[in-house]
Amino acid sequence: MTSDTTGARAGDKARERPGYTRLFRIAEFRAVFLAHAASLFGVVVAEISLTVLVYGLTGSPLLSALTFTLGFLPYLVGGTLLSGIADRFPARRVLVACDLVCAGCAALMALPVTPVGGLLALRCVIALVSPVFNGTRMATLTDVLGDGDLFVLGRSLLRIVSQSAVLVGFGLGGVLLTVVSPRGALTVTVVTFLCSATLLRLGTKARSARQREGDNREGDKGAALLRYSLAGARQVLGHRRVRALLLLLWMPPMFVIAPEALAAAYVDEIGAGPAAVGFLMCSMAVGTVASELAAGSLLSPSARSRIALPLASVTLLPLIGYAAVPGLAWAVAILLLAGAGSAYTLGLDRWFVDAVPEELRGRAMTLHSAGLMTIQGVGTALAGAAAEVFDVSTVVAGAGLLGGLCCTALALEVRALGPKDRDGADRHVTAR
Repeated sequence: MTSDTTGARAGDKARERPGYTRLFRIAEFRAVFLAHAASLFGVVVAEISLTVLVYGLTGSPLLSALTFTLGFLPYLVGGTLLSGIADRFPARRVLVACDLVCAGCAALMALPVTPVGGLLALRCVIALVSPVFNGTRMATLTDVLGDGDLFVLGRSLLRIVSQSAVLVGFGLGGVLLTVVSPRGALTVTVVTFLCSATLLRLGTKARSARQREGDNREGDKGAALLRYSLAGARQVLGHRRVRALLLLLWMPPMFVIAPEALAAAYVDEIGAGPAAVGFLMCSMAVGTVASELAAGSLLSPSARSRIALPLASVTLLPLIGYAAVPGLAWAVAILLLAGAGSAYTLGLDRWFVDAVPEELRGRAMTLHSAGLMTIQGVGTALAGAAAEVFDVSTVVAGAGLLGGLCCTALALEVRALGPKDRDGADRHVTAR
């Protein structure tokens, strides 16, 4: 064996070596990571503060719940009709502008003169620009980290931060509200969005837009943007492999939201104390964070790809255990196990970014982000409706069974299509 061959194989092993620490050697990623953590904390504080504020002003549980729900509903509109912004304009400009819009909305919410209707409308605006921001940031990660394993680990780490916010952020937000008023807490959100904008402006490079020369058209710019956004959605959803990957990324969150949405009702069903709701709400996030950290730190990229489809097929099956109406300890174990299956996303993220060409990535990532949030809102609504007719344990077990069947079918579809669809077409979406 020659020394050149040995060196090449050593290089391949080095590239295969997993681990998150190498991400922080990249200055741009450090800026993106810190900006994500800052803005995420601001969003968490805003959600808690608005829910408390609206309930305090109206005394209406419905309007208070609607404030939280409005964080989901506009995602579909923004992600579909505005996704072209992610490709048509320079990424850094889009990210900073979205943060400034959110900071402005939070500042208006903090004003004592803003009525309840204004609070709900401003909440909608934040939710409308969120998928554009998230999609642009995901596409930007491919510029900062490349479209290989570093991108997968970067995406995973941002997800881990988001899940950790479920464990830490709401608790910190609740403590904050014991010190300041809800409107006062919203000023913290303003500061976090401004910090995020500053980090992204100063910590990331200026890059040109992904659109090609022919995408610049004269005439009504608003109508052109809508056409461009919708064309991107058609291209992404019209490609069989990309569509199957998207559905497989969306489907588990749609069903796995059921035990979290119905946690309070299940605690009542088994006669546990109110503190049990917190344990059930946190268990899934703990399993998710632990599994992603383990997969990203211990498994090579090829190993994560090998386990992706089998893991996606079984991740919801533990929920079937709810059919036995388990007590609190067993329910927590079930949710931890279901959350652990989410490591499948590391393999699918790599396949998804490989399947979409660079000039379409912003729109594809925005659609991915919008669909993920929307499908969780749909799952929450369906679980609540089903719980009006059936016991909570039956609903959760049914979600595990039906979701498992859907995920298995989609995993088989992804495997059958492979890197090319059955007609032998190129794996990439044709971008126009």
